[in-house]
Amino acid sequence: MKVRVTVMLKEGVLDPQGKAISHALQTLGFPGVNDVHVGKIIELDIAGTDRAAVQKQAEDMARDLLANLVIEDFTVEVLG
Repeated sequence: MKVRVTVMLKEGVLDPQGKAISHALQTLGFPGVNDVHVGKIIELDIAGTDRAAVQKQAEDMARDLLANLVIEDFTVEVLG
């Protein structure tokens, strides 16, 4: 099953990459951008047919390796 894990910095954690992109967009003439947050998307192909089991396995992977839980949050979406 295809699974998408989205990892983003927690609210309140400094995002220097987001700040740099926000500044660059303003410089390029896009003044309406107020805030930018940069994260990562990880797509996995996990063997299995039980959606709940695949969801749990992907959440375990995110918790153990894919996200730094001190500064990041994650979501898991089973795509099918």
